[in-house]
Amino acid sequence: MVNTAYDTADQTPAASPWAAVGVSAFDERVYQAILHQPDAGAAGWALLTGASPARVRESCNQLLAVGLLQPPDSMGGLRAIDPRVAVRGLIRRRETVSELLAATAEEMATAYEAGLLREEPSRLIEVASGEGAIAARLEEMYARAEHEVCLFDTPPYLAPPTRQLDLQADLLSRGIASRGIYAATGLEDPKVLSRTWRMVELGEQARVLPSVPVKLLVVDGRRAMLPLTPSAAGGYCAVVVWHSAVTEALQKLFEMAWQQATPLGRPVGDGELAEGERTLIRLLAAGLKDEAVARHLGVSLRTLRRRVSELQERLGATSRFQLGVQASQRGWL
Repeated sequence: MVNTAYDTADQTPAASPWAAVGVSAFDERVYQAILHQPDAGAAGWALLTGASPARVRESCNQLLAVGLLQPPDSMGGLRAIDPRVAVRGLIRRRETVSELLAATAEEMATAYEAGLLREEPSRLIEVASGEGAIAARLEEMYARAEHEVCLFDTPPYLAPPTRQLDLQADLLSRGIASRGIYAATGLEDPKVLSRTWRMVELGEQARVLPSVPVKLLVVDGRRAMLPLTPSAAGGYCAVVVWHSAVTEALQKLFEMAWQQATPLGRPVGDGELAEGERTLIRLLAAGLKDEAVARHLGVSLRTLRRRVSELQERLGATSRFQLGVQASQRGWL
């Protein structure tokens, strides 16, 4: 007698999770029959599903291929693998295929973009004019980041520092790497320095140069954004450059500057230095001039230089360079 518990329709319902892993509605019914009556054999499973033994054997071969059944052995015929184990394995294989497909899509996208550029070179760039338009493109680029964001940071700033912090914090929370090279002149602003240290605490890799060649954002090495007019000219105008030899050159420019820049360290652990000493070490490592450091600390130049001398004596350093080396060796930078 046919067990009517099994639907004889051939189409897997749209809501069935089995369709997502490539198992047809009929194969699912056969699998359910095997789970319920493992010793029935092909003839018994044919009765349970209302199908011919030949069609059931064909379905069993498919279930073997996807890893839901184990082949016959000396102990007997076909057996179902524990569904918890089998389904997890099936999902993992599907994920691997999906990852390979995604990687192929990236390669194809490169060819697609190159074809578009050959057909219409004007697609290479997009001009954003006005503070609002630039802020919108900036947010979009951060949102579309998949692997890494690299930036040159220097005044003047269009977006409020708090908004920039939110964008980068969200980026890091998604597991996207962030590397920033900051102009020392920009870090003389206490708000900018505070924001930069906050980013370092969240996981950004930050380095400092006396100056950077241009404000720049490079996302995944494929898209870049930079000012279209010099800072001194005023106004708000930037250009977004799509994947091309230009973005590759900008990424190389960043990498060259990265090798020359000085790391901006994380805060040192409690108990190693007094709070004022921790701040002083980090300001000196950022490459700020004495006048800027003194302003940050709210002390006179004379007091600042005395404190630097005391730190040098404490670490046995005869120069500020040696002070930086000693601080780095102790993990303070």
